Amino acid sequence: MAEDNSYESTLCVKPEVHVYRIPPRASNRGYRAADWKLDEPAWSGRMKITAKGHLAFIKLEDKNTGELFAQAPVTEYPGCIVEAVTDSSRYFVIRIEDGNGRHAFIGLGFADRGDSFDFNVALQDHFKWVKQEGELKKQQATESDVPKLDLSFKEGQTIKISIGNIKKKEAGGAKTRPAPGGFLPPPPGAKAGGLIPPPAGQQSFPPVQANNDPVPLLDFGAPAPAAQPSTDVWGDFTSAGSNSSSKDAVQSGWVQFS
Repeated sequence: MAEDNSYESTLCVKPEVHVYRIPPRASNRGYRAADWKLDEPAWSGRMKITAKGHLAFIKLEDKNTGELFAQAPVTEYPGCIVEAVTDSSRYFVIRIEDGNGRHAFIGLGFADRGDSFDFNVALQDHFKWVKQEGELKKQQATESDVPKLDLSFKEGQTIKISIGNIKKKEAGGAKTRPAPGGFLPPPPGAKAGGLIPPPAGQQSFPPVQANNDPVPLLDFGAPAPAAQPSTDVWGDFTSAGSNSSSKDAVQSGWVQFS
């Protein structure tokens, strides 16, 4: 992402801060706010933190007119531009510049701990973003130097794909699989049991004898039974031509014709 040097954003605004004159640091042990005259600030006003590209600015302005009192360009945090004191979380030492190459160290104090916390977080977040953007640019530059792998097909190049052994189906379609037991399944439309229903209007029940026992079906393959003696109660047909009396003929139920 290209850096926009013309756009300046506001990161944090605090309506009341105090500026202190600080004595020279006697040793490398750090600054102490107890060495300042905390009840006699040199200036009081409004503080604003702005960002322009990767650079942040701590601006001290008049709370009524907005006139700039001093500003401190910040290139990194934490660092020598902004230092926390060793005995309090509400005070910092910042290095201000006048734009002509001159600089000075002043004490900056907040009346509330919450304001000093917001000041600290605003600077941390800005330079965290600066660091992440720098790492992203390095990664993009590294990726651009690596030659890209060309996986496209060259002219005339083909590819062969093996799908394995696939048997073609027979032209007549799939074979009918026998049902369990070696029998073929019933034709389509047949009902369960394999029996075809009788035509409409015909009974499918077997005949029944007088004693309600079903008459066995005829077995056309069995031999015919032997002839039995006639038991006809009306007598033999040959008796119709005998010389018996007419009385006997009437009693026997037959009439003799002359």
